[in-house]
Amino acid sequence: MSSTPARSAIRFGTSGWRAILAEDFTFENVTRAVDAIARYLQRHGSGAGVLVGYDTRFFSDRFAEFTARRLSRWGIRALLSQEAVPTPALAYAVISRKMDGAINFTASHNPPEYNGIKFSGSDGAPALPEVTSQIEALLDADSSPSHAEQLPERVDLRPPYLERLKQLVDLPAIRRAGIAVGFDPLWGAARNYTDALLREAGVPVVSVHGERDVLFGGQAPEPEEHNTRALAALMKERGARVGLVTDGDADRFGILDEDGALLQPNYVLALLLDYLVESRGWTNGVGKSVATTNLLNALAQHYGMPLHETPVGFKYLGELIKNDQAVLVGEESAGLSVRHHVPEKDGVLAGLLIAEMCAMRGASLKEQLRQLFDKVGSYYPSRENFRLTGEQRLRLSEKLEQSPTRLGGRAVRQVVRTDGLKLILDDGSWVLFRPSGTEPVVRLYAETRREEELPELVKAAREYLLSPQDVHA
Repeated sequence: MSSTPARSAIRFGTSGWRAILAEDFTFENVTRAVDAIARYLQRHGSGAGVLVGYDTRFFSDRFAEFTARRLSRWGIRALLSQEAVPTPALAYAVISRKMDGAINFTASHNPPEYNGIKFSGSDGAPALPEVTSQIEALLDADSSPSHAEQLPERVDLRPPYLERLKQLVDLPAIRRAGIAVGFDPLWGAARNYTDALLREAGVPVVSVHGERDVLFGGQAPEPEEHNTRALAALMKERGARVGLVTDGDADRFGILDEDGALLQPNYVLALLLDYLVESRGWTNGVGKSVATTNLLNALAQHYGMPLHETPVGFKYLGELIKNDQAVLVGEESAGLSVRHHVPEKDGVLAGLLIAEMCAMRGASLKEQLRQLFDKVGSYYPSRENFRLTGEQRLRLSEKLEQSPTRLGGRAVRQVVRTDGLKLILDDGSWVLFRPSGTEPVVRLYAETRREEELPELVKAAREYLLSPQDVHA
């Protein structure tokens, strides 16, 4: 008696569905996911159609063309990007073209063996859980496409997005300052975006890794220190004042100071918030994930702005941009957007705004951070990942249900369960334990007001989380 093999589960997490190529990420499973999105659009779309985009990963362009053709069989108009496109550029095109949404083939900063599908709605924002749960419910439904396949219409999404960036960033100010800018797209979708825009504005640019490499140099295309050494060396050689890095689909940023040091994303968010309030006069609020630095809280209080704290996932922060409730929204994993822009992470914009800020203020990023600490106080955040066995994960679930009153000898002032377990201590320090929804990993975030106290707090949090023999950093 034969049995049909179980089909792979397709789950849309905080940034869509991701899986390993040729294992779970196959044409068969892509068809299942695209058909489910098509069924959803038939019920909830306006008929305007969808955009289909892709990053520089292996076969992303092939999956995208296949998807555009597949959508035509469902009677859904599909516009296919003519080249790899940054996620924020795709989001801007959805809004400006008034489309029903976008399907983007990207695994963002994941290792090169991964690919993924991200679905965005008509607002350009990542689909919220109430939408993705409906799409998941439509997987493997009975309905089938019944239209003749059409060749996709290809569109150039680059020029309109670059024009929008010119409106948001003072490029002439960067040129007038006479500073050189370093840029590394990490072989990803931002190549010929950040660098081309700066060069067009007359800004000297030194760049690396601007060609396509589906293996991303053998590394995950994320703006981590080990991936930015080539740019740091080139900046030193050419005298560049600031370095800009984007991840595989350009929704995340990395920022290098003039000495080539990678600035922590938490600090980038705070510096930009302070600069935007100063330069634009915006004070309508600030949004951050529960895992992001309280330096943003201090700035909100300093400027008398409302503060909004959300679960992890930019889809929640995007709502604040849509409703014009924030000057800036950001998360510690290097994602941000600003007022009057897309409700999606934009690593290209983040870098350009940092370049503008450095040009206008004339000081290094480290010096600007010292000045910010003088203004609102100092904050020292950190993040660690721990990989767990099944038994350890079960014990963790039980532990996260508890509400401890002390941690490391200090009183717990408040327990927050917005996303995971966050313990706020009596001196304002805090820790957050947040299990990953897609991996057997728990993320430990911590922040203190004095730098020398951070290792002690992290140690206490580790000891609370797991016994020493369970810890695998």
